[in-house]
Amino acid sequence: MEVIGFWRIIAMHFPKRLLRVRKAQGYTQQSLADAVGMHVNQIKKYEAGTAQPTLSALIKLAKTLHISLDALVFDEGERGPDEDLRLQFEAVSHMPLEDKKVIKALLDGMIIKHQTKQMVSGLSG
Repeated sequence: MEVIGFWRIIAMHFPKRLLRVRKAQGYTQQSLADAVGMHVNQIKKYEAGTAQPTLSALIKLAKTLHISLDALVFDEGERGPDEDLRLQFEAVSHMPLEDKKVIKALLDGMIIKHQTKQMVSGLSG
């Protein structure tokens, strides 16, 4: 995922998720800010969606809240493959290393092909 797209996703989902997790764990904005080592106004801005956290801030929040970065930033299942691909990836995980390398190279090629098509269509659109 490109960096700009990543921050767009955070801007859409992160504020609500942080608020939900903070309250579920019994933190006030002030107590979370104290535990993370930042000013309470920063927590308020994150929850209001008026500021975007740095990677360092996300890591501190995730550690303090005892959740993964993925759980803090993404909806469940939003980041992983769909069920069909999940089964295929599981099958590939049991293959010999050389076979895995070939499959990875094929996937890389298809991803580059797809991204190139998108860039070309974006330029002509």
